[in-house]
Amino acid sequence: MTSLEVKQRDGPARISVFRHDDESFLLPAALDTERIFPDLVQRPFSNVPLFAPEEFVSSWFSPGAGQPVALHPAREQQSASPGDCVMVGGLVSALKNPRDYVAWLASLKGQVPPDTAWYAPAAALPSNLHLLCYAGFELFDFCAVDLETARHRFCLPEGEFQEELMASGVCGCEGCREGDLFSHNRTALERELCLVRSFISGQQLRELVESRSRMQAGQVSILRFLDRQYDYLEERTAVARNVRLGAMTGEVMGRPEVRRFADRVLQRFVPPVGDVAVLLPCSAKKPYSLSQSHRKFQSAIAGRAVELIVTSPLGLVPRELERIYPAAHYDIPVTGYWDREELAFTAEILAAFLSRHPYRRVLAHLEGGALEAARMASEKAGVELEIGCRERPASAGSLRDLDGALAGERAVRHDLVRATLSWQFGVSVDTRGMAVRWKFPGMSVSRGREPLFSLDPGTGLLRPTFGGWTYIPGVYRVFIDDFPVQGDILAPGGLSADARIRENDEVLVEGPQVLATGRAAMPGREMEASSRGVAVRVRKVKRKQIQ
Repeated sequence: MTSLEVKQRDGPARISVFRHDDESFLLPAALDTERIFPDLVQRPFSNVPLFAPEEFVSSWFSPGAGQPVALHPAREQQSASPGDCVMVGGLVSALKNPRDYVAWLASLKGQVPPDTAWYAPAAALPSNLHLLCYAGFELFDFCAVDLETARHRFCLPEGEFQEELMASGVCGCEGCREGDLFSHNRTALERELCLVRSFISGQQLRELVESRSRMQAGQVSILRFLDRQYDYLEERTAVARNVRLGAMTGEVMGRPEVRRFADRVLQRFVPPVGDVAVLLPCSAKKPYSLSQSHRKFQSAIAGRAVELIVTSPLGLVPRELERIYPAAHYDIPVTGYWDREELAFTAEILAAFLSRHPYRRVLAHLEGGALEAARMASEKAGVELEIGCRERPASAGSLRDLDGALAGERAVRHDLVRATLSWQFGVSVDTRGMAVRWKFPGMSVSRGREPLFSLDPGTGLLRPTFGGWTYIPGVYRVFIDDFPVQGDILAPGGLSADARIRENDEVLVEGPQVLATGRAAMPGREMEASSRGVAVRVRKVKRKQIQ
């Protein structure tokens, strides 16, 4: 009897409890799998190469009886059930083919229940563990490091080296002190597992992966091909977090959080009504409006234009969305230099936005790379750009020029509530009659005496009350069976859920007896397919009046 209960997520990576017979294990972990699954040693035909043709697989591949259940990408029907441990053989050779490896993995993940434990046999080394966990594997063995020991190779997170390096003092573990390579290599794997679990818990595994992967070209390739599997990563990535997004490498523009933000700016965001837009540079301080430079910009603009911040890696941040994750939560090295990828990415987003929202005038109050990206975007969109920033954007002369360029323009009604709701839920809400009250660091929205929304200062998202949900019809709902809600909603109780729901989204739970507001703890599809785990962390419950 096996089961898996996910405790914490960070993209495809998870911290979970796997139960097998009378034992339980905290994953990710490296275990003596021969002891846990004794039949695995003698199981035939489960390690067919992943690149084998379909005819060969159908003739020879066997998923095995019992645990773990072997998977193969050429097999039409996978036989895994909720709670099973599943195994993908041949990963060592597959890792050398990044494109196919990522495609196989994404395909297999979509064919089995989400609450299955993923075992990567004979694959885990201290140097690749971060990437295996980020891709969605969580159970490992010691075969790979033991093989490196037999080859007299010294394993570190930075790679595999000659055994002689052990005497240099680069590691001070007990195995190194005693000259025991076998002990060191196993300890190095277990240490890396502890580090990976820590980064998953802190929701910053991606930052560790980007830093670790720089040591090997193959790992960078895998990471880039993973990013191209946007649907696979985006569905498993929380909509918002309370931690920073480290934008330290070029791969950051492929991150699902970055692409999601840009997609929603283009597809969902309802900008304020206005016919003049001003393009502004970003600032090191976030939200931007708290910085000294942006206070000056806003004073000079005086509400007479739509404010659009041009920034890498997000491309474009409308002023109304500057508090939403990750716009207020990213760190990037400030050098003033923009590479070709940054320019192209930013120009593409800005051009698409200007094409969707044509303005009578577009003022570029920019310099350096941001100005170059704006010029590229204006050419793509066929928009005339007014460039009036002769000095640094925040200089007194530039601010006077900006003020003068907007002379005679009408004030724009900036609507943070409507803008945030459009980005967050994909709906256009009529906010007339709503009163907004700021109370640092949050905000509350009401109509008359009825509270409707409050701002989560950590993520920039709005939390609807029961009254607020009436303005958001038909979306981000979780429908449950006929039972009273006395705490969090567990996955088996979620009969159906909106497929758009992501972890940390605000959701409304509807059942025959109750309504409940809360925050999603897993994606909507997993709520429907999982047999264990918290689906919604409930904040408030309201009993329905039975007629």
